[in-house]
Amino acid sequence: MRKPEMILIDVDGTLVDSVPDLAFCVDTMMTELGRAPHGEALVREWVGNGVERLVRRALLGQLNGEPEEADFERAYPLFLDLYADNTSKRSCLYPGVREGLDQLKSDAYRIGCVTNKAAQFTEPLLKDLGVYDDFSIVISGDTLSKKKPDPAPLLHAAEFFGCDPANALMIGDSVSDVAAARAAGFQIVCMSYGYNHGVDIREAAPDAVVDSFVEVPPLLVKAA
Repeated sequence: MRKPEMILIDVDGTLVDSVPDLAFCVDTMMTELGRAPHGEALVREWVGNGVERLVRRALLGQLNGEPEEADFERAYPLFLDLYADNTSKRSCLYPGVREGLDQLKSDAYRIGCVTNKAAQFTEPLLKDLGVYDDFSIVISGDTLSKKKPDPAPLLHAAEFFGCDPANALMIGDSVSDVAAARAAGFQIVCMSYGYNHGVDIREAAPDAVVDSFVEVPPLLVKAA
């Protein structure tokens, strides 16, 4: 790996374990629809492509496929209302995230944030967990017309920082993050603990995999 000039970091599954709130909202939505709740373990396997996709998966009870559009149109507003009130009540930073961010800042890295979560949920979540001000730019799922795995959000951040994508690093947890990074020309480090639909992220062949965010700064020292 090469030492980067800028670092772009994913939210769900990388910085934040948001599944407890998402699972609460999914199960409450299902109950309000007169259906059986799914439980946190299943929801954990469905997270990672934005809340719209999560709702569709919940209605189907599986990762792939499409529910009846009428069912989705009834369920989606319920979920949005629930999640607006439960964005950060149960979510938390993963162990080591605060310390890792502090070290990256101490090492004078320029840091941005990119997520497929809509801004109305992203910004309150980051603020409530005390990390919003760590980022020079926050790119949410609706900031641009395209989102990960499209490279557009990453290239937007590189332009913001005035950085050649070849000198940029993405930190994420999913195959979507790897695909976006590869398409943008970024290096990519993944967390082993994140949301990748139950598949080991090593199968996506990122440049490195770490078990804790505190391992990132030492990894970059070695890359120097």
